[in-house]
Amino acid sequence: MRVALVHDWLTGMRGGEKVLELLLEAFPGAPLYTLLHVPGSVSAAIESHPIRTAFIQHLPGAARRYRHYLPLFPLAIESLDLGDFDVVLSSSHCVAKGVRLRAGARHLCYCHAPMRYAWDQYEAYFGERRDFLGRAVLPRVMASLRAWDRRTATRAQRYLANSENVRRKLIAFWGLAPARCRVLPPPVDAEFYTPGPPGPDLPAAAAAGDYYLIVSAMVPYKRLDLALAAFAGGRRRLLVAGDGPDAARLRALAAGDPAIAFLGRQDDAALRALYRAARAFILAGEEDFGITPLEAQACGRPVLALGAGGALETVIDGETGLFFTERSAASLQAAMGRLEARIWDPALARAQAERFGKPRFRAALRRELADFLGEAPA
Repeated sequence: MRVALVHDWLTGMRGGEKVLELLLEAFPGAPLYTLLHVPGSVSAAIESHPIRTAFIQHLPGAARRYRHYLPLFPLAIESLDLGDFDVVLSSSHCVAKGVRLRAGARHLCYCHAPMRYAWDQYEAYFGERRDFLGRAVLPRVMASLRAWDRRTATRAQRYLANSENVRRKLIAFWGLAPARCRVLPPPVDAEFYTPGPPGPDLPAAAAAGDYYLIVSAMVPYKRLDLALAAFAGGRRRLLVAGDGPDAARLRALAAGDPAIAFLGRQDDAALRALYRAARAFILAGEEDFGITPLEAQACGRPVLALGAGGALETVIDGETGLFFTERSAASLQAAMGRLEARIWDPALARAQAERFGKPRFRAALRRELADFLGEAPA
């Protein structure tokens, strides 16, 4: 049985890539197909596999501006030749689930989300664009992508959604039968993210302590602008770790504000130290699942999250964190006040994170693969 894996693109280690590591672990030496690979941007475990890319790899400036080629992604993923493989396992949040296979081949898709910008997050990404591109071009491009996305949903025989939240979207957006969609939450590395003193890895900006923390890719749907507004000119401090295409705009929003510090991208050791020393972690936007709130809870810290999407499945309101219900700075500020009025038990947060640990994910993945392939579980 020849097996290949497919992932949208390899440009950094985010939640999807951490899931990909464990999917690859189940198939040592299997080739990995992707639209684009920036060497050194992902882990050694991923890069130890043979990596084969689409024509996006060779387009001008693709390593930094690959998102600009979004309209070409369906064509690019369909151009990958997987005709030699009996089984394909895709890891998809954009177009990976749309690969073409030979007749009789089997395709299991681990779905992080349907294409956010084409479906429920369109306004978050493009709602502020009032130019010709935003009024005339983008709506047509996204309509075409939605049609392709729905049409190609039948190319996988089964989906493993990363949350019940995403499972509902796959059924609603793509018209999939509920029996074709199961839920397998992604793993948090609870062996690495643990409670304890911050240690020498704590960034200098955090040395004064008493801060709230955001760890996030800087893209519009994460709603970091809402969090910045909640902290602007106030007595509370906010540290923001991460980078992304929205970074310049966000930094401009908070320019000169002593309450807010941008740390840029941090390595895992620094992130663990930041989680450990934070008063609480903040999730300002609606996530499909969201692994960073679980990393924070694994370190014993409470979470303030918008009460929507994946956070409803990872945070226990009143026990391991609090939800704010309105997408506003005032609602987040009110939640901070409620959080500061309580004493939080780190053990409860830790226990919640352990429910999503790697051992559980590996065991569940083995069962799903065995069932999909018609084999008896080991």
